[in-house]
Order: sequence, then C-alpha cells, then structure tokens
Amino acid sequence: MPPPVKMEGVKLFKPSKTVSREFFEHLVSSHGLGHDGFHGKDHWVRVLHNACEIAAETGANLRVLELFAVLHGTQRHNENHDPKHGHRAAAYAAELKGTWFELADDEMELLVEVCRYHSDDIVEAHPTEQACWDSDRLDLGRVGVRPDPRYLCASFARRPEVIEAAYRRSILARQTEIGDFFQKG
Repeated sequence: MPPPVKMEGVKLFKPSKTVSREFFEHLVSSHGLGHDGFHGKDHWVRVLHNACEIAAETGANLRVLELFAVLHGTQRHNENHDPKHGHRAAAYAAELKGTWFELADDEMELLVEVCRYHSDDIVEAHPTEQACWDSDRLDLGRVGVRPDPRYLCASFARRPEVIEAAYRRSILARQTEIGDFFQKG
C-alpha cells in the first residue's frame, strides 16, 4: 500500500442550493455513529461526488441525488449489519423536509424510496433511484470491495473507467485522514 497522501487545502464539502453548509454541519454533528468508520461524512461526500457525475451524464434529479448522498447513512446504528438504517433515513428525511430543504411531493417520494431501499441490491427502478443507488455502490472501495457492474444500474456507472475512478477515490480515502479529493481550496 502506498504511503498516506497529505491533502492540504482540500475542502471537505461544497454546499449547493439543495444542501447548505449549515445543513451538512447539522447532519455531521447529529450523526450518532460518529465519523471514524466507513459510513460517516467522508463517505457522504464521495457519494455526493459520484451523484453529481451521474446526474450530469444521465439527467437524473440532482436535488434528490444530493439529498440522498448526505442523508442515506445518517441513521445507522452500527458499522456492520443494520438492515433498517435506510428505513430510518427515509423517516428522518421526511422529518427534515421544510426545515432544512424543500422538495416537491414527487421528489420527496423518490427521496424516501431511495433511502429506504438503497441497501437492497435493487437495480430496476426510476432513473433517479438508480443514480442514487449507483452513487453509493460506487464507493464500496472504502470497505475493500471493488464495485461490481452487475450491481450497478445505469450504463454510465457500469463503465470501467467510472468504476475505476470511484474505486481509486475510495481507496485513497482509506489512506488519508481527510477523505475528500474533489474540491481544492
């Protein structure tokens, strides 16, 4: 394994119209599991990066993708087997609507559904749901697993170069303390 890479001047998070810095900080500070494991803020930011790339290629709903990226793992109770964490994340998203973000009813239905079922190996779904699930699955390198194209939904996400780039980001994240490689400060 190569030596750790120092990532000086790298921002952890870039706010958007949908996910403000204050909202992200709220999620970070209220995440009971902490951020030293595989499912904390560093993972959320890599999923957000993947989501933005996928949305740019597929036209999937970026607002839903961004919210999924930062919400899907917030309600985990442990780093291992937690089959209901997606259901809890879906309920949490519904609680936060109107306080931290606004979505149309159809967008909120998508967000709830993608959070609820993101760990269920589903590949047939609405294109935005597929994009959400792919953005998470592309970050499996953080746990030492190379994403398998059979479990990715969109043709863009199944491209070898997309898988390789996401895998490299995940591997690099395991070698740094910062874990974000996308926005230079």
